Amino acid sequence: MLPDMNRLKVFYYVYALQSFNLAAKRLHITPSGVSQHIQKLEYEIKTSLFTRLHKKIVPTMAADQLFTTVQPFIEELKLQMENISKPMDKPYGLLRIGAPIEFGKEYLPKICSAFREKYDEVKFNIKLGEADQLLDMLDTNKFDFVLIDYFSAKDQFLGKPQLYTVDSVAEETLILACSRGYYEEKMKKDISFENLVKMDFITDEHEPVILKYWFWHYFKKSVPDLNIVMAIENHQAVLSSIRLGMGLAITVNHFIQEDVENNNIIPVFPGKQKLINKISFVWLQKKHQTITEKVFQTFFKQQIEKMIT
Repeated sequence: MLPDMNRLKVFYYVYALQSFNLAAKRLHITPSGVSQHIQKLEYEIKTSLFTRLHKKIVPTMAADQLFTTVQPFIEELKLQMENISKPMDKPYGLLRIGAPIEFGKEYLPKICSAFREKYDEVKFNIKLGEADQLLDMLDTNKFDFVLIDYFSAKDQFLGKPQLYTVDSVAEETLILACSRGYYEEKMKKDISFENLVKMDFITDEHEPVILKYWFWHYFKKSVPDLNIVMAIENHQAVLSSIRLGMGLAITVNHFIQEDVENNNIIPVFPGKQKLINKISFVWLQKKHQTITEKVFQTFFKQQIEKMIT
């Protein structure tokens, strides 16, 4: 049997505000009315939810558990009630987006800001993370859609492509790069397989999967254990390490374009067929897309094309 929804609503505000009086003001009822709702809910679930200490209340473990369940439901309900009352012919409301860390930091603030100049009733809730984390959250409806790069998500897509709709957004070139000084002094401008595997490498991966795939793409050879001189979970730090001459690292063309043009960073291309990574919008196949999602995705594609080409 489901608990009374009014009591759950009162509980939500008492817990969130940590006060019976503040909850009463928010709900436009008396403090005694709030207290009665909580008492009835406690009786209904047969456990205490709050300990009263003078003028303070302390949530019990049961209250913590209940709030974890109730909070997303109440907040999603509030959001949908707001959205239902809005016009359906233009973008509005909240967009929940997941994106790769570096790609998201670099481009989402600019594009979201430009989008709000046209549609100021749209708000954003953005989470940056690894592909497996973002897809797990998408599976549980924490996002409207996510931006995923193919290499990071490759394993997650295997076996369950029927769950997702995938819409390609942009392509970027994955590049092995180093400083001009490292290229000339340490590598001696030799980009053969035999010489490259002896060099120093920097990575932002737990395991250098993309780095090893780069070698397979160009040489069709598996690489031995590479000399990883720095593993750091931040791509800007990787770029700084490249510029400082620490070694070679995988990056993407649009992050180092200016450095390459100024001859400060040297991209390594052992063959003509460049290694391409696809960035795509991904959403649950069963999900009906709103006008806000569709318009934003179209706008995003137009903007990102200008930025990375």
